[in-house]
Amino acid sequence: MDYYVHPTAVVDPGARVGAGSRIWHFCHLMPDCELGPDCNLGQNVFVAGGVRLGSGCKVQNNVSLYSGLQVGNDVFIGPSAVFTNVNNPRAAVDRRGEYASTIVENGVTIGANATIVCGITLSTYAFVGAGAVVTRDVAPYALVVGTPARQIGWMSAAGYRLDFDVRGRAECPVSGVYHLEDGIVTRE
Repeated sequence: MDYYVHPTAVVDPGARVGAGSRIWHFCHLMPDCELGPDCNLGQNVFVAGGVRLGSGCKVQNNVSLYSGLQVGNDVFIGPSAVFTNVNNPRAAVDRRGEYASTIVENGVTIGANATIVCGITLSTYAFVGAGAVVTRDVAPYALVVGTPARQIGWMSAAGYRLDFDVRGRAECPVSGVYHLEDGIVTRE
């Protein structure tokens, strides 16, 4: 194997794991899930069938990734973050096959204990604060916090707050210059 699996983890036949990935204590990967190369799954992470993670993702302890979830490259998912996959669950009603898709694009950060309600998109480099409850799409580079989550600013690809001047220009000390026009952030 060209990836690491802790002896207490379970990787079911049919799960695909990329080179250089690390799967730690008490994780469970179901058949037909896919981890890209160089992913790190902390303790007690569950990955359901059909879930796809791109390369370089970091999933912290106690996170369950349910069917319907698609995760891009270089995504950080904080400890005990929660994803749903059914909008109207009932124990007595079988909703299998009705899972709503949730898309987490490249470079997104999701803080500890955040809840991501299914059927939305977290766009490129969106930043979800700890404990937020996200119920709708989040724009690229947007910083959202609270319950329900609301946008309070912008974040760079390197994770720094962006403060735009009157011309709609902001500079990150690590990742360069950004522009804000008509509510859309672009990077030079």
